[in-house]
Amino acid sequence: MTSDEKPPIVELTAEESWRFVEKTFHGRLALSVGNRPDIFPVNYYAHDGVLLFRTAPGTKLAELTVNSQVAFEVDGIYSDEAWSVVMHGTTRELELSAEIEAAEQLPVRPWVRTEKHHFVELTPTSISGRFFNLGPEPGRD
Repeated sequence: MTSDEKPPIVELTAEESWRFVEKTFHGRLALSVGNRPDIFPVNYYAHDGVLLFRTAPGTKLAELTVNSQVAFEVDGIYSDEAWSVVMHGTTRELELSAEIEAAEQLPVRPWVRTEKHHFVELTPTSISGRFFNLGPEPGRD
């Protein structure tokens, strides 16, 4: 099938969307507190149907404490294809020592030379994705 024959946009199932999330390790976390949206790049690890990321005390952790309802987006772009997955869900900071010890065994480490001792778990309540077959606008080359 040539690229002209492929559909330009393909809706992904929740399972297909999750597979893209599992193979990616960075995304954008969208928060909102007091009608003021914020967005943060984070690296994460997807496992057992949840995302896990680390953070330090600051704006992100404070906002998650005020409003645990979030959106999260991951995407990828190749030469002739792209994809995007958006999920909505709730977050919670891991507090029990057994949870923290288990999280420390997973492959989620800070990308920058900073200490991030707080683990946050995002549990999706919805997930949707799209796959894009890239190409020029119809009738244009």
